[in-house]
Amino acid sequence: MVRFLSGFAALLLLAAPATARDILFVGNSFTFGAGSPVERYRPDSVTDLNHDGIGGVPALFRSFAEQAGLDWTVSLETSPGKDLAFHYANKRAAIDRRWDVVILQGYPTLDAQNPGDPTRHGIAAGQLAALVHARNPQASVKLVETWSRADLTYRPGSRWSGKAIAAMAQDLAAANRRVVRTTRGLSGTIPVGSAWNRAIATGIADANPYDGIDPGKLGLWADDHYHGSTAGYYLEALTIFGRVTGYDVRRLGASERSAAELGLTGQQAVALQRIAWETLRRNR
Repeated sequence: MVRFLSGFAALLLLAAPATARDILFVGNSFTFGAGSPVERYRPDSVTDLNHDGIGGVPALFRSFAEQAGLDWTVSLETSPGKDLAFHYANKRAAIDRRWDVVILQGYPTLDAQNPGDPTRHGIAAGQLAALVHARNPQASVKLVETWSRADLTYRPGSRWSGKAIAAMAQDLAAANRRVVRTTRGLSGTIPVGSAWNRAIATGIADANPYDGIDPGKLGLWADDHYHGSTAGYYLEALTIFGRVTGYDVRRLGASERSAAELGLTGQQAVALQRIAWETLRRNR
């Protein structure tokens, strides 16, 4: 009985909405929605610390929060093609404020020179977490597990060339989780890559953009087969929002505002909301 009650309490804790209300996104083009209309989506709803006029995934987070009746202040500090070490070395002055939640999105391969190696990524994540906790010891700092790049899977010359499309995201997820286990100050990961993999595995999304998009399926990659499409970033934002707030993103429903404004149908929005929810449930 004690074991059952402990487990039940843990589930309630996971499902409970977060009490924090101030969030910062630190990242790169995968954070600000490059290659899609998401990049310039509702920039006035968030605070871009670099004054680049970006909306991106943070603006989607803010939109979901408004529709869910949650009052979140959302900020971002992003730079294209950069890793977390760049942000720590060059953007500390902007980041060094009090935050309740900080989302860290590293380089798409973790290390530009040594793809898949989490060493540099983990060191910088720890440094940024220490910076954040100096201002607020209770802050939650989470790493985003990003998606498989189609260009590094279907074209030669990559460590993931010729592998299943899910492999790169799985490797990145394992590396990020290892960083969290071994680095002080990190409170967990957000399984965005797993959500993409699930969307593909369940037939919601197409697996290979190089041979066209199968009828009735969504394309998750932009035309460069690297960045996300509107659907890809929408799924990323749903997964982040659900993990941070504990909100059941299925409740946003077919009439969710951002999906309509960005050109997704209600049916597509519902399908992606379900994928995000299922992924978070399986990756507690």
